[in-house]
Amino acid sequence: MKRLNTIFAAILLMMVVSGGGKQSLSDVITVDVMASYPKKELILQDFVDVEYIALETSDEFNCQQGIVLAVGKNVILVINYRGDGNIFVFDRNGKALRKINRMGNGREEYLGISEIALDEDNGEIFINDRYSRRIMVYDLYGAFNRSFWCEGSAIYTNLNNFDKENLICYDASHVEGMKESSFFIISKKDGSIVKDIQFSFNKKNIPGLGVQGGRVYISATAPIILPNNDSWILTEHSVDTVFRLLPDYSIVPFMIRTPSIQTSIDAQISLFLETITERYLFMTTTMYNYDPVSRVVGGRRTIAHLAYDKQENRIYEYTVYNNDFSTKTPFVMTYTFPFALYNTVINNEIAFWQRLDAYNLIEAHEKGQLNGKLKEIAAKLEKGSNPVIMLLKHK
Repeated sequence: MKRLNTIFAAILLMMVVSGGGKQSLSDVITVDVMASYPKKELILQDFVDVEYIALETSDEFNCQQGIVLAVGKNVILVINYRGDGNIFVFDRNGKALRKINRMGNGREEYLGISEIALDEDNGEIFINDRYSRRIMVYDLYGAFNRSFWCEGSAIYTNLNNFDKENLICYDASHVEGMKESSFFIISKKDGSIVKDIQFSFNKKNIPGLGVQGGRVYISATAPIILPNNDSWILTEHSVDTVFRLLPDYSIVPFMIRTPSIQTSIDAQISLFLETITERYLFMTTTMYNYDPVSRVVGGRRTIAHLAYDKQENRIYEYTVYNNDFSTKTPFVMTYTFPFALYNTVINNEIAFWQRLDAYNLIEAHEKGQLNGKLKEIAAKLEKGSNPVIMLLKHK
């Protein structure tokens, strides 16, 4: 197992600089969460390729609440957040292929769907059933293959397809007074831990709390694990540094926040790295109030939506507009409720997705507010149609 202590990010940065390794201090992005940054307007189509997929609608394929949990080269997996157990399988053109539902109390069934990791190469889907603390493995037609339990008392979240043999996830379980947390690389075959990457801290920062199965877990409402070309970005909100996990399992600093998250537990500003594109890193600063007596997290409010420009090496408070809408409606590069509950991470092709409801698109089309491909799609929609899924792909 691999163990990494990160009590003081500065110490690690000094090691990186003095060690003559792959990365220098100038490569690490610094974000002052207390600072005010200049404003900048961005056009979506300038930094990503936009793809619209109209999901086929029928009585059997009704997923108007559509939450995309996985996108592959050939299929899209969509669920409704009402918890009916249905997994709708569409092809990349939006054609309905099949519906899978293995919800129940049996050995080969799931109690609920928290996340899905799609492994198209091996023809399998991995369902994170946080209620039972099991990973259920099925083929792409819903046939049961196997299952395995979370390690010890761990509660897995941010489950992702790491490589051909392994998954990557975060242990979101919370114990009062805890001083460390783990990212696990686990075997797809039996769930055994291949690597245990541990982060240590003085005090646990609690960006959100939830309870499932009588266990307390951390709900950060933003991805904790993000794919980044041939590496993965790892965020532990009790540590000031965001790290990059390389293919050889080595870890290097990627971004550091100031001031330290360890300075206060009463009213903390959390920094969430939400979306990574080729040019920009999109982040959100959020204030949470924590009552140590009642152990309740509340008073959540967004302070700023920030974008780090890799070309200019500068941070802006951004506003994004979509050129396929003639009206200048701000577009936020972050998942909102209920989508954030599922910690949706797609793959290295797609940076972000958003659901566009049919009734909104029909109204915008009638008002002449749509352009291009989106206008063509909206003209064919009916009020009961499934949503249109917008994929933002890396250029």
